[in-house]
Amino acid sequence: MTNFDHSQTQPSADSGKVAIVTGAASGIGLASAIRLAEKGFKIGLLNRPGSELDEAVEKITASGGEAIALPADIAFEEQVKQAIQTVMGHWGRLDVLVANAGINGVLSPIADLELDDWNATININLTGTFLCVKYAVEPLKQQGGSIIITSSINGNRVFSNFGMSAYSTSKAGQVAFMKMAALELARYKIRVNAICPGAIHTNIDENTDRRPELEEITIPIEYPEGDQPLEHKPGTAGQVANLVLFLASDQSDHITGTSVYIDGAESLIHG
Repeated sequence: MTNFDHSQTQPSADSGKVAIVTGAASGIGLASAIRLAEKGFKIGLLNRPGSELDEAVEKITASGGEAIALPADIAFEEQVKQAIQTVMGHWGRLDVLVANAGINGVLSPIADLELDDWNATININLTGTFLCVKYAVEPLKQQGGSIIITSSINGNRVFSNFGMSAYSTSKAGQVAFMKMAALELARYKIRVNAICPGAIHTNIDENTDRRPELEEITIPIEYPEGDQPLEHKPGTAGQVANLVLFLASDQSDHITGTSVYIDGAESLIHG
């Protein structure tokens, strides 16, 4: 269990600020929620309902943080709207949105990919991001703030992961949407950035459906030894959470409309 650092006598500069983190029950979302809570943010943990969400809230509150559960599926507009209304009713403000929730979905050749499977990935990853940002704008306008979208190296630098056409398209779309939003919302002192992780130790593979037909289209690619040059292994959710904290904080107050790659130079080889 994470133990929060209460050794400083001065309150954190972020004490009293409120963040919503989507996909907050595990992986990058949970690590980011914990990191923000350690720095004094009050956290709304948005995730599909279940024991994982309840456990995530418990991890933060048991260590001295303040958090509430927001059971919702970001693919459904009313659920997203209600979750943000819950946060506003509970704390009366919103300073940070971490739009992190997403799935890998079905990995399949384009010719074999069903429309329902395409739509499922786009609806969660791209439309879900839009809905979260849409309903966060008015609360964020009150004092300005930060929106952080979890995109990926896939669809932005890397296009060689066969079968990920829907996923990569959704991730490229997130970056384009981020740039549009950054310019539109700058007048309200709302910053919008995207993070693009490479291989990270998370449980996202649990929502990946890899179809056997992929073997028919996969082109063998031999990477140099050490295809993750910086550390020779995937990154951790905690490393990504440190980047989220930076983009959420005033230390990044002149950064907006930017994609930040966090992949140990993996995409410079794989691209």
